Amino acid sequence: MTRRKIVAGNWKMNGSVESVVELVESIQANDAVDVVVAPSYVYLPLVAQSLTGSKVMVAAQNVSEFAKGAFTGEVSLSMLKDFSVSHVILGHSERRSLFAESDAQVARKVASTLEAGLTPILCVGETLEQREAGTTLTVCNAQVDAVLEEIGIELFEKVVIAYEPVWAIGTGKSASSEQAQEVHKGIRDNIARRSSKVAEKVAILYGGSVKASNSAELFAQADIDGALIGGASLDATEFNSIIESAK
Repeated sequence: MTRRKIVAGNWKMNGSVESVVELVESIQANDAVDVVVAPSYVYLPLVAQSLTGSKVMVAAQNVSEFAKGAFTGEVSLSMLKDFSVSHVILGHSERRSLFAESDAQVARKVASTLEAGLTPILCVGETLEQREAGTTLTVCNAQVDAVLEEIGIELFEKVVIAYEPVWAIGTGKSASSEQAQEVHKGIRDNIARRSSKVAEKVAILYGGSVKASNSAELFAQADIDGALIGGASLDATEFNSIIESAK
């Protein structure tokens, strides 16, 4: 089965009004690749408006699992929908490690996101210590299984997975294409134990110091369906090159 490539840019806590507008206007989308950008919350309305009529889709970097209420500082799914957000990044390693988000909480957020009709981008990945201990797939599959147990296998085909080895995020280090493919295949095989049909449909992106110089080799792997990109997505030339390599 041929899965459509996805290239998503996670801008994290970066940008200004001027730089965001300039970046959005410089992105060169095409019909062959799904392109998604995830600005900081405060720039979502600006980015959504700037992308009116564009093929580029907008993602949020996180969302509350609650619909509304006394949750100071949180943002709900209904608020995101007001600004044409289509995707939500969930379970990023920075959310798990810095803000103590558990597998169970991430799973609840995925369920709420699907119920709202948006697409969750579920991040999974291991630390350097876990890789050296040989538990990479155990860790990644446990993070996936928490969501499977929450939503069931039938809904899981609507989830996008992003495998991001924690040791390769923002470090300049990247898993080799062979290492990344091995983990992607292991994740897909784990899903296939419940449904091979769903496993074939699920897009699994790679994230971890992806750049124009290594993206084509990564995208050539059988189970790598695109990328979730951090720093390189802030450089329009670099980001456009990665998009082009996914065609």
